[in-house]
Amino acid sequence: MIHGLFTLKNLPSRPPRFINLRKTHNAAPGDVQLELTHGLLAESASVAPKFFYDPLGCRLFEAITELQEYYPTRTEAGIFQAWQTQIAAAIASSGIRNTCLIDLGAGNCAKAEALIPQLLPRQYVPVDISCDFLRASAGRVQARFPALDIVGVGMDFSSQMVLPDAVQGHDRVFFYPGSSLGNFSPVQSLAFLQQLTAPSQGAACGLLLGIDLVKDSATLVAAYDDVLGVTAAFNKNLLRHVNARLRSDFDTRQWQHVALFNAAHSRIEMHLQATHDLTVCWPGHMRRFSAGERIHTEHSYKYTLKAMTTLLQQAGFSHVEHWTDANSWFGVFWAVV
Repeated sequence: MIHGLFTLKNLPSRPPRFINLRKTHNAAPGDVQLELTHGLLAESASVAPKFFYDPLGCRLFEAITELQEYYPTRTEAGIFQAWQTQIAAAIASSGIRNTCLIDLGAGNCAKAEALIPQLLPRQYVPVDISCDFLRASAGRVQARFPALDIVGVGMDFSSQMVLPDAVQGHDRVFFYPGSSLGNFSPVQSLAFLQQLTAPSQGAACGLLLGIDLVKDSATLVAAYDDVLGVTAAFNKNLLRHVNARLRSDFDTRQWQHVALFNAAHSRIEMHLQATHDLTVCWPGHMRRFSAGERIHTEHSYKYTLKAMTTLLQQAGFSHVEHWTDANSWFGVFWAVV
């Protein structure tokens, strides 16, 4: 491993590349405004969680991961640290040799960066909806590994997983940590995972997935409603982002953060609740909210090991392995097409 890391650091440097697909088919301004309007005018108003991640939202989420209550990030990191040799061996034994590491929802790229010395990928592809934040993060990884071919991709992959031609078409390892898959419903998760097993993703394709597991509701709720109010600020910042994208007039002071565990659906829910009767306006539309009415901003499904294994198999993955922490609070899965 020392020799491999030396190689990544000391071969001739290359600049990172960046491809912004949000300027093309992924996120035309009119499409974004239509999506937001549709959600806000629905009988039960909602805004997709991808709108959390403007530059300030990305930084607030980084702060959330440092909170005592927010166990997923440190627990997942502990699993990768404890089982890194076994995970790398599992990937190698699947026949993947010249790895293209595709980091979905890369954010600050820190999780993938920690894996690079073990996996020694030929190409690293961080993908995120927040383009400016991704540029800075990819640049930092490139500075650490100058010889690594890095292709940053700005896109909303929640709708369609079509990567540009600059991304290596074989030996792909999709890396989807942080239990982000839980933001989809089980039906949506299956459809998303089936995109990863499609023939268009090339031969020797696998998924390295982090997913939060079912546990007591008090621990779950505390992770999404911290005493410092950082998650509340993160949730309310979504309204600022909506204002910027939709030219709406949400006042964050008129909304409060709500987090709860829906046991029937095995999911945490986050909402923004109106503190009093109010009206929100944007070009061509308006919506009246009654006191106590909510906007659904996120749900995060929690799985058992058996349920996630079954879901991956239904999506077309033929071999599934997993590793957990000592408390079985979080799971890391390796699945091969």
